[in-house]
Amino acid sequence: MPQSSAPPVLYTFDAVPKLQSSLANFILKAQNDAVDHRGVFTIALSGGSLPNNLKPLAELDGIQWDKWQVFFADERIVPLDHPESNYSACAKAFLDHVPIKREQIHTINTELFREQTRVDPTAEIKPGEEDEAENEAVEIADDYEKQLVSTFAGANAARYPTFDLILLGMGPDGHTCSLFPSHELLAENDRWIAEIQDSPKPPKRRITFTYQVLNHAFRCAFVAAGEGKQEMLAKILDKPEEGLPCSRVRPASPGLVFWFVDEAAAGRVQYPKTEYKWIEKASDDDPITVERKKMKSEMDAAVAEADKDVSIKQ
Repeated sequence: MPQSSAPPVLYTFDAVPKLQSSLANFILKAQNDAVDHRGVFTIALSGGSLPNNLKPLAELDGIQWDKWQVFFADERIVPLDHPESNYSACAKAFLDHVPIKREQIHTINTELFREQTRVDPTAEIKPGEEDEAENEAVEIADDYEKQLVSTFAGANAARYPTFDLILLGMGPDGHTCSLFPSHELLAENDRWIAEIQDSPKPPKRRITFTYQVLNHAFRCAFVAAGEGKQEMLAKILDKPEEGLPCSRVRPASPGLVFWFVDEAAAGRVQYPKTEYKWIEKASDDDPITVERKKMKSEMDAAVAEADKDVSIKQ
């Protein structure tokens, strides 16, 4: 976990529709900030209940769909039209209903599938096919990592991809993406994309972002709603020392992690809440812009102080 990371920002809302509209407003501002700085908006989506919380985007004014590059924070190794596909869930919720080109949406390469995966992707791996299945999963993960490299290499020569926004969910066991409690992938420090063939939650075979990607984003935003989230949300925010996967998402400065939750989910949380500031116009600064300006101000002050010391010595 990056040592320079800032604490999470917790936004709570009295109703899910208000959460959804505020999240859409937050995404719009993140898009505007990214397009102003780099001319493109890189975003990663997740599955679960998240896609339905993104439906308001389809009717939101100001979205520059031609600037979006869409990835998936994790994906099941299934065909893209399969009910378990995160891409399929997002497509049905909003991507199919907005003017975004298919080539801007980066999905797993299904041409790498074995015949067994095409026919019955959630079936148990047959005896004697373990190595073949593992090689398939590794190849799919590597191919998706190459898609990241292709998108980020031109604009960012840094060691890691820097997403403008990664949208995440929270599982009942505290997992996010396909990073599960006590799993060996929590310690993966080399790869951007990793395969998992023993997911505790079906389907077993998936690929996932690692913390090398999550913790270098400008913004990570979790979305959680409902009383069923209360106990786990409290553990994640109030007891980060337990090291649950969601708690480990802490982007390095100037990156920030946000939580968009309803009051039902936040019922047991002791962590301090922040009132969401509705961003009315493009000139309004979002938290990342505020953090950037703060860092620049501190750097300018340090440079000025150094110049002053040099002048005195001369």
